[in-house]
Amino acid sequence: MPSPAVAGTGAATTAGAATPAPGTRPGARRWAAWAAYVVVIPVLLYLTPHVYNNQLLLLNLVVYLVLAQGVNVIYGFTGYLPFGYVGFFGAGAYGTSMAVIHLHTGGTVAVLIGAVVSTAMAVVLLPLLRLTGAYFALASLAASQAVYLVIANPSLTSFTKGPYGVDLSRVFNPNLAYLYAAILLAVATAVVVYLRNSAFGLSLRAVRADPLTASVAGINVARARGIAWLASAVLAGLAGGISAWVTSVFYPETVFAINISVFAIVFALFGGVGSVLGPVFGGIILYSLYEYIGVSSPQYFQFAYGLLIVILMLFLPGGLASVARAARSLWERTGGRVHRRA
Repeated sequence: MPSPAVAGTGAATTAGAATPAPGTRPGARRWAAWAAYVVVIPVLLYLTPHVYNNQLLLLNLVVYLVLAQGVNVIYGFTGYLPFGYVGFFGAGAYGTSMAVIHLHTGGTVAVLIGAVVSTAMAVVLLPLLRLTGAYFALASLAASQAVYLVIANPSLTSFTKGPYGVDLSRVFNPNLAYLYAAILLAVATAVVVYLRNSAFGLSLRAVRADPLTASVAGINVARARGIAWLASAVLAGLAGGISAWVTSVFYPETVFAINISVFAIVFALFGGVGSVLGPVFGGIILYSLYEYIGVSSPQYFQFAYGLLIVILMLFLPGGLASVARAARSLWERTGGRVHRRA
């Protein structure tokens, strides 16, 4: 039997959905608003190179926004913090590279193959979801490092190029890669919109809150977690493939660097996990600060950026999304009082 709080929430939601105000379609308006966000933000980022002429930096930003949304999918809706998330990114990058080098595919097909490789890795690692908390975080990190060690093994140089890096200059196409990155950000945001507004997303949040109660209520806990895990792996694999495509020359330690996971997690936390736009705005703000501090004051970069993150996490644990929700609640209460006085 579900808990009273869950049952009450469901009843209230059902009642509200059954008796909308005459002449209104709140559900349709809500979906239209989310659709606008899904489309407008990637389009603006796609047009930004025409204003700011540094396409590589902007592509890195978009890739990190996709990764932040991927972290949002797995952590924001299931509670699993993936310190080894970079493993999917690296698997996608090397899957793309191997497709170009050995199968002689074009960039588009190679990126899709990279996503297949990262998904296969996620399937193999599904048993990790039996762990929780710090055990899962450390196990996922260990798994990503194990994949890195295999790829960087000099004995596999004939296949993976080992520690000597890969060269994808034959398929170099930064404009097309940037277009795909913008589309991928739209897809990642659409996935989060779906999770925020669907019954499946509600079941994921129920699993995060109390797996036992969710299971008793009829939710297949393992299946729900597995789908979120695979979805986040696909997003990371596609992001890794696109990044490899535009970088062209890179080494195993480049695409398996732990700071990739750290940045994605911090961007998502700062923006607010579980929200749709929080990781996007959080990523834009922190990545801009990262670039500014790193260029203007490189000697103080580690200290300043680390101190900033600590302060934000201490005094803003819910991220920017919590500030937005508080502001909206205050505005609604203030507006209600003005309306009643009038």
